Amino acid sequence: MIINVKSEIGPLKKVLLHRPGKELENLTPDTLDRLLFDDIPFLQVAQEEHDAFAQTLRDNGVEVVYLEDLMTDVISLSDEIRDQFLHQWIKEGGISTEKYRQKIYDFMLSYNDNKKEMVLKSMEGIVLRELNYNKEDSLVDLMSSASKLIIDPMPNLYFTRDPFACIGNGVSINKMYSQTRNRETIYGEYIFKYHPEYKGQVPKYFNRYNPFHVEGGDILNLNDKVLAVGVSQRTEADAVEMLAKNIFASEESTIDTVLAFDIPNSRAFMHLDTVFTQIDVDKFTVHPGILGPLVVYEIKRGKEKDSINVKKIEDKLESILQKYLQLEKVTLIKCGGDDLIVSEREQWNDGSNTLCIAPGTIVTYQRNTVTNKLLREHNINVLEVPSAELSRGRGGPRCMSMPLVRE
Repeated sequence: MIINVKSEIGPLKKVLLHRPGKELENLTPDTLDRLLFDDIPFLQVAQEEHDAFAQTLRDNGVEVVYLEDLMTDVISLSDEIRDQFLHQWIKEGGISTEKYRQKIYDFMLSYNDNKKEMVLKSMEGIVLRELNYNKEDSLVDLMSSASKLIIDPMPNLYFTRDPFACIGNGVSINKMYSQTRNRETIYGEYIFKYHPEYKGQVPKYFNRYNPFHVEGGDILNLNDKVLAVGVSQRTEADAVEMLAKNIFASEESTIDTVLAFDIPNSRAFMHLDTVFTQIDVDKFTVHPGILGPLVVYEIKRGKEKDSINVKKIEDKLESILQKYLQLEKVTLIKCGGDDLIVSEREQWNDGSNTLCIAPGTIVTYQRNTVTNKLLREHNINVLEVPSAELSRGRGGPRCMSMPLVRE
């Protein structure tokens, strides 16, 4: 199959990444809150770290493809698709005046001989000084700084896990929590609609134009029958219900159970994959903060068409995982161990956000030394990648990767 992701641990064969680009250099202290960053990464080092991450995957037999390359393929198909994308991207960038829509369109066409640069520029954002403008014919321009952002950058794009999510042999093209990140999903829309490798071959379980929010970091493929989805700061219960109905209605889907995890609504617990990730058949990394009784909602098909049955479950995480994965025992490895200060620090740096590339083999951030040591003590093969700058975006190796094919 073109898309095949029916677990979190099956040997990873193909993955989608985005190499951090100049969008990070359009971050400023005044725009951090709006663009969902806590700090400004040093781009050169962030790229070196990301390249090391990609090479680690290649060294372990994973084919790495890049979002920017797939999108370049798409807009190179025809001038019609290119123009459709540009006009939609301009509109979604918040440009409401015809004058600036035309100026930005003309500016983007200056990259027409290098479509990849056009794609990268759409991610990077546009500053007023880059456009051909005359302050004397516009009150807005006269009152604006030359360094004013006309179209915001998309600095979170290197976290490819969130804008869309592969589920079984299909995909959820997500409606994201913030307008800043929701703009990122345009690339998934065009890739799955037009790219020759995916066009007409991938079932779509969610649409970016739906009214409710869901993000890929909240979606975990536990196996070919069970999908876990976090109801979190970024994903709404309405979206989970809609996603479940669409999955159950699809003939291509083998999923018969969706587990909706009710997790704390906070930045530290942003997504389900920031509080636990699967690393082996029976082993999981976990944030100690969710080890008490959990509330999980079991969603199954209803008797009537487009209906569901929902059952509330209150139990410990290990009991829930044992039951639905049909395991005799589950081992939960706490981020930071039993030291509360260490666990909070390493959780903040995504110690629980690991990328499993085969059962018992995971990619982690090098900086989470205590958690990595504990993982090795549990016979996990830990592949560390440098993360001084990448971690400033508040996302780990799982966040930075979108598996497309697993065995």
